Amino acid sequence: MLIDTHTHLYLDAFDEDRPEMLDRALEAGVSRMFLPNIDSSSVEAMMDLCRARPGVCFPMMGLHPTSVKENYREELVLAEKGLDSPGIIGIGECGIDLYWDRTHIREQEEVFRTQIGWAKERQLPLVIHARDSFPEIFRILDEEGSEGLNGVFHSFTGGEAELGKALGYGFMIGINGIVTFKNSGLDQVVKHLPHDRIVLETDAPFLAPHPFRGKRNESTYLVRIAEKVAEIFDLNIEKLESISSANALRLFSRVV
Repeated sequence: MLIDTHTHLYLDAFDEDRPEMLDRALEAGVSRMFLPNIDSSSVEAMMDLCRARPGVCFPMMGLHPTSVKENYREELVLAEKGLDSPGIIGIGECGIDLYWDRTHIREQEEVFRTQIGWAKERQLPLVIHARDSFPEIFRILDEEGSEGLNGVFHSFTGGEAELGKALGYGFMIGINGIVTFKNSGLDQVVKHLPHDRIVLETDAPFLAPHPFRGKRNESTYLVRIAEKVAEIFDLNIEKLESISSANALRLFSRVV
């Protein structure tokens, strides 16, 4: 059994073949798929998919940092209301993204702090998006305090120093198709990742692993990521699947 802990299967990239894609994933052994939200525009499609595939697709609620614009307060109100929707398993995805645009960095920080508060209040795991922003993310976590907080650094791309800091908060580390990229260097970092702190993800439809790089990603390809991580850890694939799935279920404890 494999669990895709971060996948956006509700996006329009899957509109033409979503049922077939989900069936492929299940046939490949990916039994559960966790869906982080983006903003108010994605909630309906995400919840519809989770209702259509109960026990397979599970929703989260949050505001993605690249969706933090002038109307961010309105978006936060809607996201907080969405937390009362049935079956929400986590807060996210949230965090700071300074790769695309630094215009709203202060607003991104405010939104991130707000969602940290939600995670603490509701005892839900926090799913952190950190792109070109590890110093800012770490500063905010230090200021807000990580006591009573758990979660995952999704799509981890840091080095050994960032890995050590992230682990120090007690968080899991989300590893996706980047680990299969020839020159990413992530495989050398993953060698230092404790086995009980790894979860696997695709971030579909983005970041397809080798040999599908540049094409649409899907949860089926989680198998390729698992194979690469098993090779790095020098484990057989069955053991790696067992470890990563147990970690995912421990973190996302509301999954049934």
